[in-house]
Amino acid sequence: MAGGWSRIARRIRVPLGFVFALLYLLLAQPTWTFALLSLLLVVPGVGLRAYASGYVKKNAELTTTGPYAYTRNPLYLGSMMIAFGFAFASRSIWIVVALAVLFAVIYVPVIRSEEAFLRSKFSGFDAYAARVPRLLPRLTAANIGGEAGEFSGALYRKHREYNALIGALAIYAVLALRIYFPVNLLSFLGAAASRR
Repeated sequence: MAGGWSRIARRIRVPLGFVFALLYLLLAQPTWTFALLSLLLVVPGVGLRAYASGYVKKNAELTTTGPYAYTRNPLYLGSMMIAFGFAFASRSIWIVVALAVLFAVIYVPVIRSEEAFLRSKFSGFDAYAARVPRLLPRLTAANIGGEAGEFSGALYRKHREYNALIGALAIYAVLALRIYFPVNLLSFLGAAASRR
């Protein structure tokens, strides 16, 4: 059953992201202060995703260098930092709660499923997993196999990780519009529906 849900979770995570974005637009009540403070999570999150994408060779090798020497899932950790940064900027507890539920119900099974795949494909995965935490990073890099690794701009471009930066800038543009034009969208939609 868990394997079935992880397959479903992989399929619905992108559509659910769009649903969450709509919820975000409806509930967010940002201010400049909260938008600026959110940068403390969003900027490192975007940077971590960019850094990790320059190391990972998906399905070709077990990546254990760069940020993967600190956490097995730096891309997901970066995504969480970005998401919770924007949740903070929204000033809505409902967005924070919905986001926490979304990560627990969707991303935890997806991560476990991906780890099961890596375990079946790479014989060194169990040794790597024993030394490197799943999500929250170690303080020092684990030396797995003595490899140093090196960031690759070509991998960064291949994985199109610049889309995370573009997406973050787009969300900040929407937040700026919401700050300049502080309309309560739920009230506006309710009023529009009652006029029909």
